[in-house]
Amino acid sequence: MPHFVLLIPLLLGIHFPIASYAEQVPPQRAPHLITPERASVIAATLAKDRIVAVGDHGIILLSDDGKTFRQARSVPSRATLTSVYFIDEKSGWAAGYDDTILMTTDGGESWRLQRQAPGQNKVWLSLRFDSPRHGLVVGQFGLLLETHDGGATWQERQLAQNESNPRHLMHIFPGKDQLFIASEAGALYRSEDGGRNWRQIQTECRGSFWTGLALDDGGIIVAGMRGNIYRSDDRGTSWKKVPSGTQQSITAITQRSDGILRLVGTGGTHLFSTDRGRSFSSSSRQDRTDLTTLVSTRHGDVLFDHKGVVKNEH
Repeated sequence: MPHFVLLIPLLLGIHFPIASYAEQVPPQRAPHLITPERASVIAATLAKDRIVAVGDHGIILLSDDGKTFRQARSVPSRATLTSVYFIDEKSGWAAGYDDTILMTTDGGESWRLQRQAPGQNKVWLSLRFDSPRHGLVVGQFGLLLETHDGGATWQERQLAQNESNPRHLMHIFPGKDQLFIASEAGALYRSEDGGRNWRQIQTECRGSFWTGLALDDGGIIVAGMRGNIYRSDDRGTSWKKVPSGTQQSITAITQRSDGILRLVGTGGTHLFSTDRGRSFSSSSRQDRTDLTTLVSTRHGDVLFDHKGVVKNEH
């Protein structure tokens, strides 16, 4: 399996095998699974203390203890979901293939469609809300959506107007009074006015950045293909490469409450940093599973791959 297929399956048009069906359902609804913990997961987040994970076939998983998982009661789509974000413990959004955006107001138990256009080949890769009404969604070919009414309506625009080959926008994340988007070919985009205007920043990296995180000491980390990690200490103006000790691609970053950074990636890769991303130690799981994402909870870290919930070895 190509190393990037887990994070952006859209590039290959691949869907992962789904866990066993418990029943046949209409195509406009996510299927109900016998073993939901074995469903393919692409992204996950926290709705306060609840884990909400999304993935292939519109599957949305919920867990309140990090050990037992159940499906959301109602998801009116079978589109692959690539991103999920909650503004508080009740209100959240998910986005993905087929121009799909879903919203929940009950902590992920039930969802409703805000936007969907099957067959138009629009794929959204990351979303973020800074209030219950204002949100941004980014995706393929430099496209960005913005809403000012909680997703009732969306305005579409091209992030970089003068690019002949617009880059895929992989992950949007906040800094201090800023927004960043990790992108292809070592590029980042930065906004200092809430997403109205963006400036492209080119690093020395030539691979795609898949994930990023603003740290508690003011630093910013981005990471992605071939183990590339870059850190900025000046609000994203300049970036310095940090040796990672791996050539495996990095898919997700989290910072624990004690300040320790944990990164996961393909080939069972784990990276840890105890100095806020200035250096890393690396290891690999024995099963070499391709890890897609992780969340840090009060119960510990929970990991996911294309086969579902992963037993944590660290």
